[in-house]
Amino acid sequence: MSVSAPLTPTTTVVAPQRSSNTVGLVKSEWTKFVSLRSTIWSLTLLVIVTVGFTAFFTWFTVAYWDNVDPLAQLQIEADPARQILGAGFQLGQLAVCVLGVLIVTSEYASGTIRASLLAIPKRIPLLAAKSGVFMVVIFIVGEIAAFPAFFIGSALMSSRASVSLGDPGVLRAVIGAGLYLSLLGVMAIAIGALVRHTAGAITGVIGFVLVLAPLAQLLPGTIGRHVAAYLPSQAGSLIASPQQAPGDLLSPWQGFGVAAIWTVLLIGLAAYMLRRRDA
Repeated sequence: MSVSAPLTPTTTVVAPQRSSNTVGLVKSEWTKFVSLRSTIWSLTLLVIVTVGFTAFFTWFTVAYWDNVDPLAQLQIEADPARQILGAGFQLGQLAVCVLGVLIVTSEYASGTIRASLLAIPKRIPLLAAKSGVFMVVIFIVGEIAAFPAFFIGSALMSSRASVSLGDPGVLRAVIGAGLYLSLLGVMAIAIGALVRHTAGAITGVIGFVLVLAPLAQLLPGTIGRHVAAYLPSQAGSLIASPQQAPGDLLSPWQGFGVAAIWTVLLIGLAAYMLRRRDA
C-alpha cells in the first residue's frame, strides 16, 4: 500500500513589470539621446538662432520702419507678437529637423540599432520611447528659446507696437511655439525611421516641412492656397500666432490639430515599416 505525498497549495505570481520596463526603456533612450555629439550643439543652435534672429529681424523692422509696406505696418501693429515669434522660429526649426533625423539615422549608421532591437524585440515601444523623450526635450528647449525671444522682441518693438504676455492669445502663442517644435521633432524622427539614411532623411524632412508649402502656393487659383494651408508647417505654425489673420484658412488650434494628424500618420507609417523591415 502506497501513501501519496500530501498536496501543498502553490501560488503563482505574475509580475509583468510593465511600468519598470517602460521606465527602463525611457532611461535608455535618454542615455542614447544625451550621448549624441550633435544633441547639445543642435539644441544650443536652436536657442541661439531663435533668439538671435528674432532680435535681429525685429530690430531691422523697427530701424527701417519707413521702408516697410504700409499694409505690412498695419498688420504688425495689429498683431506684433506674430511678427516677433515668426521670424526666429522659421530658422530655428531647421535645428529640430536635423536633430530629429539624427536621433534615428545615427543608430542605423553605427549599427547600434541592432543591439537596441535585440534588447527590445517589440519595436513600437522603442519608437514610442524615442519619440516621447525627444518631444519633451524639444518642448522644454523650445520654451527656453520662446520666452526670451518674445521679451527681447517686444522690447525692441515697443516704439512701434506694444505687446505683452497678458494680451489675448499671446501667452498661448509663446507656449504654442514649443508645442509646434515638439511636433516637428516627432515628424523628423518618423522621416528618419522611414528613410534610415542621414543625408536623404534630412533632405526629405526639410523639403517636406519647408519647401513643399511654397511650391504648393504656385498651384493655380485657390487650390494652392488651400493645399498649402493644410501642410504641416503652415498649419502647425499657426499655434504660435496670437490671432487668426484674415488670410488664414484655419484657426491656431485647428492648425495645430492638422499638424498633429500629420504627425500621427507619419509616426504610424514609421512604426509599420519598422516592424516589417530588418535592421
